[in-house]
Amino acid sequence: AATVPIQPLPWEPPYKTAFHRSQTLGYRNGYAVVRRPTVGIGGDRLQVNQLSQAELDELANKAPVLTYGQLKRAPPAEFIPAHVAFDKKVFLESQGIELNPPEKMALDPYTELRKQPLRKYVTPTDFDQLKQFLTFDKQVLRFYAIWDDTDSMFGECRTYIIHYYLMDDTVEILEVHERNDGRDPFPLLMNRQRMPKVLVENAKNFPQCVLEISDQEVLEWYTAKDFIVGKPLTMLGRTFFIYDCDPFTRQYYKEKFGISDLPRIDVSKKEPPPVKQELPPYNGYGLIEDSAQNCLALIPKAPKKDVIKMLMNDNKVLRYLAALESPIPEDKGRRFVLSYFLATDMISIFEPPVRNSGIIGGKYLGRTKVVKPDSSMENPIYYGPSDFFIGAVIEVFGHRFVILDSDDYVLKYMESNPAQFSPEALLSIQNHIRRRDTPALELDSQRTEKDPGTQELEVLIDTIQKQLKDHPCRDSIREAFRIYDTEASGYVDRETFFKICDSLHLPVDDSLIKEVSRSSSWGGELQRAFPTFLHYKPLWPWFPF
Repeated sequence: AATVPIQPLPWEPPYKTAFHRSQTLGYRNGYAVVRRPTVGIGGDRLQVNQLSQAELDELANKAPVLTYGQLKRAPPAEFIPAHVAFDKKVFLESQGIELNPPEKMALDPYTELRKQPLRKYVTPTDFDQLKQFLTFDKQVLRFYAIWDDTDSMFGECRTYIIHYYLMDDTVEILEVHERNDGRDPFPLLMNRQRMPKVLVENAKNFPQCVLEISDQEVLEWYTAKDFIVGKPLTMLGRTFFIYDCDPFTRQYYKEKFGISDLPRIDVSKKEPPPVKQELPPYNGYGLIEDSAQNCLALIPKAPKKDVIKMLMNDNKVLRYLAALESPIPEDKGRRFVLSYFLATDMISIFEPPVRNSGIIGGKYLGRTKVVKPDSSMENPIYYGPSDFFIGAVIEVFGHRFVILDSDDYVLKYMESNPAQFSPEALLSIQNHIRRRDTPALELDSQRTEKDPGTQELEVLIDTIQKQLKDHPCRDSIREAFRIYDTEASGYVDRETFFKICDSLHLPVDDSLIKEVSRSSSWGGELQRAFPTFLHYKPLWPWFPF
């Protein structure tokens, strides 16, 4: 049988690997665009859709003249002379002119300077940051600091903790919160970052709150040697005072810088000394105690009174007869009654009216405390019972009064309370009263010898004394007279006198009292007949009924 030879397969070059058909659909701006394929199967270029180089050149230089309308011819080409169309050197050589060989162009210094690279003045550092990170990783210096802002309004002294990370020389500031301090529990005052110590002079206006500070704006950064216990440190406009550190920090400074003495500094607040409240100067109106209450409270209160003293000395009044010491001749004969109230230490002055004297009598000074002239307004010293004795000078608001006489109750009170008075004052009162009573006894004896009607008056006095001998209200008669005498002047009129006798139910006939009062010598005899009444006002020349 005849064999059929095997036909060899068509040979394909080995560099052909793409046998797929090129796509003819593309997309531009989201729209499908149809394009003709330029490459066939196997990557061969299709000539059917390509123009030759001659056709491309013709299309590039061909100016279309066919328009809608009549045929127009293209304008002739513009004439270009030879010295323009050809090179100048070629043109001159064609004209037989020989030229020198070309020379090099002169260099511009400014252009050559611009071509040089910028000069760097910073020497590259040989510090190995990786070695620092591996050596000091997780090693932190801890400092305890305070920020004292008490000099400003509403400022305070606050405590902070400063962390210095040795691995990258960054600083972190933490707030220390106390219980019930009234602040938000925010942990950080400043996040971890490098802190500039010295800035470049031109970088003072650098917008730090917007852009980060780089090495170009900083001349020196804060390092570990800047954090020393006992020295202030200014960061972010705040001056922190470092007063303590932890044991690791002390050991690091001892090994690194040779500083072994880092003691803790006591920054505890010392209580300021109490501010002494000083009262303004006294203006002279009212009592000093009342004026001081306006400085101690917004709503002033009445000054505290000694209630025990007021209860024990209620209705107890010491009365004195005084003369006004004045260079004016009209004041020589004026007499005054000084009343000292033991319950309140107040003084009142009353001037008995004298007929045809030209001076209106009555109240001269109401109840008030009188300050001694040798005392200051800050520490006033008032007149007391021991300051009143025979011959004493009492200065009352610039007026000087001389004590001339006193009533019997003054002597009785001084004898019952000798600790409150000096022996000289007690002796002066006793001697004066003894001298005052001696002429009265002699006058009574003379009247008895001369006056034949004295025996009848003695009978009336004995009768009244017998009626008052065992009366239960005998001790309260004097107090009753003082209650009705509101001005403490020692004066009561006739109607008040009989009214008091009726209110106390005195077993004395009105006829006897009237008979005694009608007597020409009623003053001395009534003192003998009614000793209880006479204690109320012993100064009988100024005690008219």
